[in-house]
Amino acid sequence: MLHTFAPVLSLMARILIAFSVTFLVPGVWAWFEDHDDIQWIWLTGFALTAFSGVVLAAITQRYRRELLAKDGFLLVNLVWLVLPAYSALPLMVLVPEITWFKAYFEAMSALTATGATALSGLDHLPISVNIWRCFLQLIGGLGIMLLVVAVLPMLGLGGMQLYKAETPGPMKDTKFTPRISETARGLWGVYFLFSGACLLAYRWAGMSWADAFMHMCTTMGLGGFSSYDASFGHFNSPEIEWVAIVFMTLAGISFVRYFVVLRSRSLKPISNDREIRTYLGVLLAATLLVMALLMVHGVYDDAVEALRISAFHVVSLATTTGYAATDYAQWPVFAPILLMFLGCFASCAGSTGGGIKMVRMVLLIKQARRELVRIIHPRVINPVTLGGAVIPMSVMTAVLGFMLIYGGATMGLSMLLLLSGLDIVTAFSAVIATVNNIGPGLGEVGPSGNFGGLNPFQLTVLSFAMLLGRLELLSVLVLFSSHFWRK
Repeated sequence: MLHTFAPVLSLMARILIAFSVTFLVPGVWAWFEDHDDIQWIWLTGFALTAFSGVVLAAITQRYRRELLAKDGFLLVNLVWLVLPAYSALPLMVLVPEITWFKAYFEAMSALTATGATALSGLDHLPISVNIWRCFLQLIGGLGIMLLVVAVLPMLGLGGMQLYKAETPGPMKDTKFTPRISETARGLWGVYFLFSGACLLAYRWAGMSWADAFMHMCTTMGLGGFSSYDASFGHFNSPEIEWVAIVFMTLAGISFVRYFVVLRSRSLKPISNDREIRTYLGVLLAATLLVMALLMVHGVYDDAVEALRISAFHVVSLATTTGYAATDYAQWPVFAPILLMFLGCFASCAGSTGGGIKMVRMVLLIKQARRELVRIIHPRVINPVTLGGAVIPMSVMTAVLGFMLIYGGATMGLSMLLLLSGLDIVTAFSAVIATVNNIGPGLGEVGPSGNFGGLNPFQLTVLSFAMLLGRLELLSVLVLFSSHFWRK
């Protein structure tokens, strides 16, 4: 048994050792900012995680074999299940009256960049705790980048295999780089470049260095955690909100595209990309629609303020970030429902956002249009195309299969929450918010509330929903197939 899983466990050991270093980040903040001597808790977390990795490495070092494709799926599920458990340990010690289920839920929400919180009183927590929650979302974004280039293409689910179809011209026949490791480093370089710019922009807009760092982490990771219960409502600053709008919009675009732009020194990979054009068009149209709705209903009288508030929440929810500057659940009911709907599909493949991804939605609409044409003209040859290239049927089959499982998973998880006693608005919106990694839902888990009132069973279901959403469903569900475990 150990020989079978040794390569996966050996890699897991290295990941644990590398991950242990992240505990030092809140530890440094605790040393200088927190009044109590709690830096030792972070050092203990570092030592425990590193020790676990070293022991696991020692146990598995004798067993070596070539990695198989299915080892990648097993590893990525193991990473996103185990790292939240280690991440939750400091929360158990430092957050008053927290249960293990809440701590694990919070850590899972952080690492999957979901932003659904089970904690209240964030303003009064030690700064190192909020640094940890937010920093985990930046780390989760790095993991998502690796997932995009290394794991999802194995299932035909990621945005990488659509690269040739989406990129016109001779560049479509070339790879990003010869090796996945080089591609990952390139994407991470772009990610950190944008992160540095976002940090400085928040600081320029009036945030303290600590707040700028935390909100940079959760903006670039599209996670949406804040160090305040009121989220961006705490700052009440148009300048800060506009900075968030800009960087959330940028983070919702594929980092693969930015990488190609830098390598080719041309903006054509972005300007010619159908997914990005549709993404920006949807954000603009939804912002103007929500702005008009708010003004017609008298929620805001000033057009500039209505535009800013509408743009902030449309971009925040559509990119699955989940920041709030006001309780948008109190708006006319069409608006919050529209915002939740946008979060299901608007962000681009290759970004740190969750949901179905815009490219899949574009392909589904094209497929629906193709079927309508075939009804009228049964003999016509009308393939689905993107960026001028024909989309292979294997890709379309993967997209349709994904959507079928997405719908089934959403309904199944919602029924579980209804069975547990939740009302229909809270249950359904909580599943939509977690499967799509949006963060806040509606009802009890809306922007003015949180997930802290849910029972352990409900928190466990939603933790699994976050894992499903971040790993794009099939990467998790493939483990439940008997074919996966056959030799």
